Amino acid sequence: MEDTTFALPATPRQIAYARALALRNKTLLPWAVQQDRRALSTWIEAQSKLKPASALDCLPSSRQVAFAERLARIKRRAVPEECFRDKGLMSKWIDGNR
Repeated sequence: MEDTTFALPATPRQIAYARALALRNKTLLPWAVQQDRRALSTWIEAQSKLKPASALDCLPSSRQVAFAERLARIKRRAVPEECFRDKGLMSKWIDGNR
């Protein structure tokens, strides 16, 4: 059984890094977690594995767009506008028009 009465306080570097991760991931850094070095380390590990949400992550790549436009020219049809805003839709359009 673990004794939590002798928990070490978090280091200033740990707290600074955790705050930066919280800002990046747009999440709350709990006060209780900041008080214990081991708990903060666990929180940091979990947060560092999260990929930050970015508006650019949902856009199709330039290679996807170029390939879709090449297919559209060959098939003599237009790529729908919504495909330029979502890489999943672009991928489905490409698969359906190969």
